[in-house]
Amino acid sequence: MSDHDGASPVSVRWVGGSGGHLELLDQTRLPGEIVWVECRDVPTVIEAIRSLRVRGAPAIGIAGGYGVVIAAAEASQQGLDGGPAVASLLAAAEEIAAARPTAVNLRWAVVRVLREVGLPAATGSGSPPPADFVASLLRAATEIHEEDRRLCTAIGRYGADLLPEGDVLTHCNAGALATGGDGTALAVITTAWADGRRFRVWADETRPLFQGARLTAWELVQRGIPVTVLCDSAAGHLLATGQIGCCIVGADRITAGGDTANKIGTYGLAVLAAAHGVPFYVAAPSSTFDLSIVDGTEIPIEHRAAAEVTSPWGRALAPPEAEAFNPAFDVTPARLIRGIITERGVIEPVTRDEVARVLGAG
Repeated sequence: MSDHDGASPVSVRWVGGSGGHLELLDQTRLPGEIVWVECRDVPTVIEAIRSLRVRGAPAIGIAGGYGVVIAAAEASQQGLDGGPAVASLLAAAEEIAAARPTAVNLRWAVVRVLREVGLPAATGSGSPPPADFVASLLRAATEIHEEDRRLCTAIGRYGADLLPEGDVLTHCNAGALATGGDGTALAVITTAWADGRRFRVWADETRPLFQGARLTAWELVQRGIPVTVLCDSAAGHLLATGQIGCCIVGADRITAGGDTANKIGTYGLAVLAAAHGVPFYVAAPSSTFDLSIVDGTEIPIEHRAAAEVTSPWGRALAPPEAEAFNPAFDVTPARLIRGIITERGVIEPVTRDEVARVLGAG
């Protein structure tokens, strides 16, 4: 499944040229089955994003970018041109951008692709796009994909140089499945391993959808890196043993002050790491930063269906009368984060000034 280094799995690919389509590795079927979903229309792209067939902030951004290409092709196939074509494209783009609210990369990618043809990101008539706007959009979406591969490599290099001795504890999945390259947090791990470092990776199972058990463990097994899966609630006990050198996770949105939204359970892990004196790192590209906000309380938190908690995979684990609290993400304050590893360098300490300095936003 690798199309760039012979080792990392690929989760997103575009097949064909301007008349082609998007294919997504269905992550809801892993690790048991390898199934690719063909996305030839906008509703299929949106469903794949919402249902987590594609997931991880960079990966859904890439998928969203290609989704804009599909939206433009649909407008063209409907015989629309000028204002009607632009209105159709922008309406579909807004639906794609809103498919999941917490991860900033999705809207960021949609906006960036639209800008390739000089369009705004909000619904409106705008100006007629150029005749080759489908091809122009595809070039922009492809560049986002290629750029993410390069960013993952840089994040892996910066992080590997930083990684302390000892085993590594991670939460959710921040590997190749979640990006267009080798991952963010997992790129740090795989790069260090390739450098000859030896350790064990401990992967929180990451309830309620088990992305750590199903996806992170699967990726590491593919790479030949020792991995042990643990219940999320066992992390404190593990950290107390002293064998964990650091925790490292990905991110879905990071504020200008360094507060970080990631998969639910990340905040609890950061609190436990701080209590045991274990460094807690976040790895993410600069596109995951939302510099328009400083405080993590401003990050919108997606809440998902109760059935994911009460009846996972259709099997009732709670009485039907019970309600469920199912936020998909939580926010870890900057004070609990030792450093944020980006493609531009490591933000340490995690402060607003240091974020601006490393990202060149000051």
